[in-house]
Amino acid sequence: MILREALANGVRQLKAAQIDGAARDARALVAKSAGIAPDRVSLEGDLMLQDPDLFEVLLQRRIAGEPISKILGKRMFWGREFVVTRDTLDPRPETETIIAAALEMDGVRRIADLGTGTGILAISLLKEWPTAQALATDVSAEALAVAKGNADTLGVSDQLKFRLNENQNIWLEDDMGFFDLIVSNPPYISDAEMAELSREVFDHDPHIALTPGGDGLGPYREIATQALAHLTPLGHLMVEIGWQQGLAVKQLFQKAGLVDVRILPDMDGRDRVVQATKP
Repeated sequence: MILREALANGVRQLKAAQIDGAARDARALVAKSAGIAPDRVSLEGDLMLQDPDLFEVLLQRRIAGEPISKILGKRMFWGREFVVTRDTLDPRPETETIIAAALEMDGVRRIADLGTGTGILAISLLKEWPTAQALATDVSAEALAVAKGNADTLGVSDQLKFRLNENQNIWLEDDMGFFDLIVSNPPYISDAEMAELSREVFDHDPHIALTPGGDGLGPYREIATQALAHLTPLGHLMVEIGWQQGLAVKQLFQKAGLVDVRILPDMDGRDRVVQATKP
């Protein structure tokens, strides 16, 4: 089978399975099977596919609903490639809203990334701020191992420290120190919403990274009450939220004593980030 035939077959099967982005995903799977870049598939269409069995295995995984990023083991975020695994949340483009807003700030020297997962927030900010330092925490040792690997690959290991947080209710422990910026994409999906998730998310992202249970607001309550003790004066707190949680999280932050609390939209215009400042 040549690459052109494999690509056409992959597109046909993915479309039949109603997979969004069938052509894009089929090209990525052919490329992985052939060991070439996706943009070379069409240019090298007459080459023989050396491992058609591998391509078929990857194709069936995608048809079964496994996200393309988990199959390929990588995801692009803020222009850089991050390793992702079954132990980490699959980074979403909407999370880039935090990066875009943070880069408008001045004087950020020390950052905390709570629930770092693959490390996308801390690593992306450190790449933009090469003189800054960061602490990344997570309750999952497996996720921290992935984040450490990404930090090594992207060249920020000397700027970034990691900490295993064994208590899911304490996001900022007493001895963690002070930060100019605290960022977090915590689990925020409620129990009721979990049943409505797509199979790509429900079956392949770790549930500990998706939901805290209950109404989904638990992490925001805890972060709101703990952040003031760890922010420098005029330091900032930024958290990702579910698109219907903006007002509730804003009120939690205001009640905790944070000021200048704002709700920021993502690229689709939906509420996505709540930003606040320590007086």
